[in-house]
This record gives sequence, C-alpha cells and structure tokens, in this order.
Amino acid sequence: MRSRRRAAALPALLLAALLAALTGAAPARAAGYRYWSYWEREGDRWTYASQGPSLVRPSDGDVQGFRFSVSENSQDAAQPRGTADFTAICASTPARDGRKRVALVLDFGTRADAPSGETPPARRTACASVSPDASAAEALAAVAKPLRYDTNALLCAIAGYPERGCGEQIATEDGGAAEQDGDGGPSLGLLTGAGVVAVLAAAAVWQARRRG
Repeated sequence: MRSRRRAAALPALLLAALLAALTGAAPARAAGYRYWSYWEREGDRWTYASQGPSLVRPSDGDVQGFRFSVSENSQDAAQPRGTADFTAICASTPARDGRKRVALVLDFGTRADAPSGETPPARRTACASVSPDASAAEALAAVAKPLRYDTNALLCAIAGYPERGCGEQIATEDGGAAEQDGDGGPSLGLLTGAGVVAVLAAAAVWQARRRG
C-alpha cells in the first residue's frame, strides 16, 4: 500500500518540479549598457540628442550635457544633474568676435554606475569658446581632454573617465551574461529538461497503474 502511494505521488512531485523549472529558469533581464549619453538643453529641460556630438553644431549661447550612466535605452537614460544655465556657466568667459560660447554640463555619474575599481569625478561645468562652425565634440575637446573614442566613433571617455571600457553591456541581475535564444523563448536545455521530466512522470503513472 505504501509503495502504491509513493508511486501515485511521484507524478505530482515531478509536475511540481517541471513548473518550477519553467517559471524559475527564465532568462535574466539585462541591466543595460554603461556609456556616455549626450543631451541638448531646450528651454528648461534636457532632450536626448538624436545625433552624436561630432554631427551637432551648437549655436552661441547653447547648453550641451553629457552624462555617464547605465541604461537600457534613450527612454530610461539618466539626465545630467545640477545647474544648466548658460549665463551662470559662462559668466567668467567673455564674448569675443569670431567665437561662440557653448556651456557644457559634465556629469560623471554615480559610484553605482562606475566600472569596477574606478571612482567617478565630481560633476562640473565648463564654458567652451570655439570657432562659429565648431561641433559639440570640438567644444567638449576644448575643455575636457583627454577624450577617448572607439573605432565606431562612440564617445568612450571624457577627461579620461572611465579609463577603460566603452558602451559595454554590464552583468545581468544574477551576475551572468545577458544571453538568451534568438526568439526570446525557453532555452534548449530547459526544453530538454522539461521533456525528461514529462517522460519520467508518464513512466511513474504507468507503474502506479500496473501495480494497482
């Protein structure tokens, strides 16, 4: 009698294990990418730039912002923090003929966003006095060297920060790489394991009926 009860209970236990595998083995959600985002000031708010700083040519009196952080995309990217007023930032930089002034907000982010072993510098502002046709990247280079770019012209470092890395995907929430099948569905290993559990469950049912 006891062996029959054990055999009858086995399918339920295997089914519970299968459900746990299906619900607990979903791919971990990636936290995002670590990079410098580029922003333009419009009135009293920041707007995520639709072009890179090398393609944008700000006008005299414009405010440009750069923020180092971790984000999944432009919708959840962190904005530059603190004062972003042109008059305040460029107060000590006089206007000159044949030059334009561009205010820059450089936000090096938080310690949580920093690469391992690095400490973000304090946020700062600067006023770049550059030629009228200078790009935002040229204005940045005038006040925040050294800059570092990758082979695809992605801005990797401002004022030498960070020392290494460039737009890399950070670890997932469980500490592993953000990997999943191309269609976003369950992995082959999970499906195989589910199949094995299902076969074992069917065998247990057959054995219980045979003994009954």
